Amino acid sequence: MPAFAANLTMMFNEWSFLDRFDAAAEAGFSAVEYLFPYDFKPEDIQDRLVRNGLTQALFNMPPGDWAAGERGLASLSGRFDDVAAGVTLALAYAEATGVKNIHLMAGLADAGDPQARLNYRRAVEHVADRLAERGLNLLLEPINGRNMPGYFLNDFNAAAQWIGELGLANVKLQFDIYHCQIIHGDVTTRLRTLMPISGHVQIASVPSRQEPDGEELNYPFLFAELDRLGYRGYVGCEYLPRGRTTDGLGWFEPYKRG
Repeated sequence: MPAFAANLTMMFNEWSFLDRFDAAAEAGFSAVEYLFPYDFKPEDIQDRLVRNGLTQALFNMPPGDWAAGERGLASLSGRFDDVAAGVTLALAYAEATGVKNIHLMAGLADAGDPQARLNYRRAVEHVADRLAERGLNLLLEPINGRNMPGYFLNDFNAAAQWIGELGLANVKLQFDIYHCQIIHGDVTTRLRTLMPISGHVQIASVPSRQEPDGEELNYPFLFAELDRLGYRGYVGCEYLPRGRTTDGLGWFEPYKRG
């Protein structure tokens, strides 16, 4: 049976960020993830994890100036020093939280541009090397062009090709089922094909990106498929509740801890 991580950027927004850890644990989650921890002290996040018995499943490296529209730096020219500084900062939070998976956002760039590709390779190799020193995985996530137009890594086949060409043991796919359905469809077959290189899975309904309890995808079947495929990582609940978070957790009842 899959173990689930509440995404605290999207879920439990009825609470302040640090109090979301308490709320997620109270709701029965054994792990959490979120986009970025950098507005909070590492020791404050560590305290919430420890006192609630939660595992930190994932967070992202600094994405650049998010408010100005940046969505990662890895493929951008002239930003390698920012990427290098970002991994140093991320490692400080990794040490405090015990996280094993860190996602590097690719940024907004043309996937066919040779310079963008060179930038991306250099950034990924550098970050992967830094994370490998600490025994951590670097995750690469394809993101659909409807939610993030112009994103450099917008195709699961391309992501698999990058991972294969890089040949780095700690570089893995972040398999977001929501993005996969929008980009490609045929989710189950892609899970079966790409599970050997996948380090983390995320979920949401399609097309609304709400609770995984209806619309296009049969999530109970997909959860069972993850078991059949031997997936032992966390499943990140990266969805936007349609109302109060706790009112929409009926789907989660069979899976919650203790």
